[in-house]
Amino acid sequence: MNTKQLRQKILDLAIRGKLVPQDPNDEPASVLLERVRAEKEKLIKEGKIKRNKKDSTVFKSDDKSHYEKLVDGTIKCIDDEIPFELPGGWEWVRLDSIAFYKKGPFGSSITKPMFIPDSDTAIKVYEQKNAIKKDDTLGSYFISPEKFEELKGFEVFPNDIIVSCAGTIGETFIMPATIRRGVINQALMRVMLYNTEMTDFYLLYFDYMLKNSAQNDSKGTAIKNIPPFEILKQYLMPIPPLNEQKRIMNLLNDYEVQLKNIENSEADISTFVIAAKQKILSLAIRGKLVSQEPDDEPASVLLDRIRTEREALIKAGKIKRGKSESAVIKSDDNSYYGNLPNGWTLAKLEDVSNIIMGQSPPGDSVNDNTDGIEFHQGKIFFSEKYLSYSKQYTCESNKIIDKNSVLLCIRAPVGIVNIVDREIAIGRGLCALTPLGDISVEFVFHWLTAFQYSFVEQATGTTFVAITTEVVRQQIIPLPPLSEQKRIVKSLENGFEILDEIITNLD
Repeated sequence: MNTKQLRQKILDLAIRGKLVPQDPNDEPASVLLERVRAEKEKLIKEGKIKRNKKDSTVFKSDDKSHYEKLVDGTIKCIDDEIPFELPGGWEWVRLDSIAFYKKGPFGSSITKPMFIPDSDTAIKVYEQKNAIKKDDTLGSYFISPEKFEELKGFEVFPNDIIVSCAGTIGETFIMPATIRRGVINQALMRVMLYNTEMTDFYLLYFDYMLKNSAQNDSKGTAIKNIPPFEILKQYLMPIPPLNEQKRIMNLLNDYEVQLKNIENSEADISTFVIAAKQKILSLAIRGKLVSQEPDDEPASVLLDRIRTEREALIKAGKIKRGKSESAVIKSDDNSYYGNLPNGWTLAKLEDVSNIIMGQSPPGDSVNDNTDGIEFHQGKIFFSEKYLSYSKQYTCESNKIIDKNSVLLCIRAPVGIVNIVDREIAIGRGLCALTPLGDISVEFVFHWLTAFQYSFVEQATGTTFVAITTEVVRQQIIPLPPLSEQKRIVKSLENGFEILDEIITNLD
């Protein structure tokens, strides 16, 4: 596996809407495209561009098929052109419908005899190296104001995108606000987006589209040629909601930093996957992975129900009251976790789970002949998520835990967790947390994984490090509403599945 393949895989997931979760509160891409069309109409009325006879609107009908409506009212089915299904809130659009494209003049239109020395009135000629080097100040070719009048149709403006079309193909550069007045030469293409809100995602797709086109045409990834102009403008582009575009670009930027670190070190792709999973978990515990829904029952109400349930279990003698039980109160200075998202609250682990600390049975009671109940002393049979079966059993353990609990290592290595789906006995190296109040075991698993660093920091000991019962009980966590917990778990597991798929496909 290599970082080049990994970049392409991540890019493919981004383009297909599988890299970041969708947020139902996002403004749909259809509204963004309405703004694009309004800007285009304005430019047409101002005489800056002409109406294109091939302009169209792509839509999906109730019969689940994709159609295209042309300016003359003609409607045709384009299912055979749709490469993949889009998530909710996304839209398909032709490249020609969202931008104006202009290739540089014929070679004979700008030749060396036409160039003049630089002066206050000289007009700059932009070259492909301006796109390749991402620098508008490079170059020393200039034309007179008179020649500029002949080539005015090739003028380039701030926020335009220039694309290299010869030699090094497909390099793009956004022209800054401070550019000198000038025209593009025959080795460049000018792209003017009708709405610059989507510039970053457009460039992402443009690069993706060119690389895929090159791979399909030449069995490689080197871009040999820009597709023919009229074909290029008819490519279909998937458009996410604007806010999702921003989330995609932010995550891609984070991933790129990690990939460059891998390339500059001897770390492998698995390092990237570990870091990516940690990033997703970090977003989750800060309430930035999925949307908050104002109709969700607040976590404080959930916590009240759990306290009632817990009191009933204590009165029934099924669990014991903690020695230092207390409610978590967040002060006005937001000293815990900064500003919690709406509907979230703070809780201790003992508030949301029944905690059982392990105790080792007499040594002579442990056997390997399946006599008694399955016994686990530490993490030897931990897997990535679910506990594997032990080869040891005991008849004399009083620390038998419920199925659908989370096991937490309390001795080195501290903080590692696994889900157990059956009754087992546990020894001193483990503790078990059984969720209360309809909180899922998967949520507790992911939350404890996110807080492993906290347990490690609180571990003490000389012969071996460990955490105490009170450390586990008193660990403070941010608690989302129950409905949001479910969305978080789904989003986390979808994200982890994608990352694991990346590794599998690159093996």
